[in-house]
Amino acid sequence: MFRKLGRQIRAIPHRGKEPYLSFYKILGFYPDRIDLYNEAVTHRSSPIRTSNGKWVNNERLEFLGDAILDAIVADILYKEFRNKKEGFLTSMRSRIVQRDTLNKLAVELGLDKLIVSSTRNLAHNTNIYGDALEALIGAIYLDQGYRVAKKFVFETLIKQHLSIEEVVKLEVDFKSRLIEWGQKNKIDVNFNVIESSYDEQNNPVFVSGVSVGNMEIGTGVGYSKKESHQMAAKQAIQRIREDKALQQTILDNAKKTSVEKPAEPEETNFDELSEEFLSEP
Repeated sequence: MFRKLGRQIRAIPHRGKEPYLSFYKILGFYPDRIDLYNEAVTHRSSPIRTSNGKWVNNERLEFLGDAILDAIVADILYKEFRNKKEGFLTSMRSRIVQRDTLNKLAVELGLDKLIVSSTRNLAHNTNIYGDALEALIGAIYLDQGYRVAKKFVFETLIKQHLSIEEVVKLEVDFKSRLIEWGQKNKIDVNFNVIESSYDEQNNPVFVSGVSVGNMEIGTGVGYSKKESHQMAAKQAIQRIREDKALQQTILDNAKKTSVEKPAEPEETNFDELSEEFLSEP
């Protein structure tokens, strides 16, 4: 109680002042360490100088916020779905913290309007929004602690802007679905980064491939390794679904390379799998 009162007293001189007011509208509280929040919305294309002369951007806070968000969402789902197994919880967490969801939440919060960047086309580089949201969560954690960060994620992000019921219906984690199918049929699924470069706005671009068994059947491009893996998995799933000869070749190769000669895999209905794999929000 005394800690909360202390925060309220410290916030009095800053009420109604920028940038405190802008962050208050998003967070629901006034920051103690405004420098953390300014850093959270600073893209690497426009670093800012701190009081000690060091140039910073939001990449370190994004790294921290990514880990904190994963822990908070896992905490929430573990308590919300007490009778669900690990696979369901992992899939749900992936859907909530995936880049598309975070980009959407950042825009709905108005965080996109606070981002400092020299990148010319922010609308094209939509990862900037999700990255900033993760950095913001990292800033909240450092400034206010885990409990306040969890309250922000649960009360603001999930309750106000994200329906858990709708998330349950979504199946957009193509990578997990492809890996699950491979495990079910005893087929190795491996992802690797083929190429990395930078676009005209100096944003990193990754090209990844996915091999199913000993065949590379999908490639994907994205502004992060995760995104490129998802795109590669999506292409692979589409090919498996549509090319019956490829399906059979993959399954036959799996039988030939099996050391222990396991029982034949269950017959797979790829038309049914396509509904699971390829449904999008």
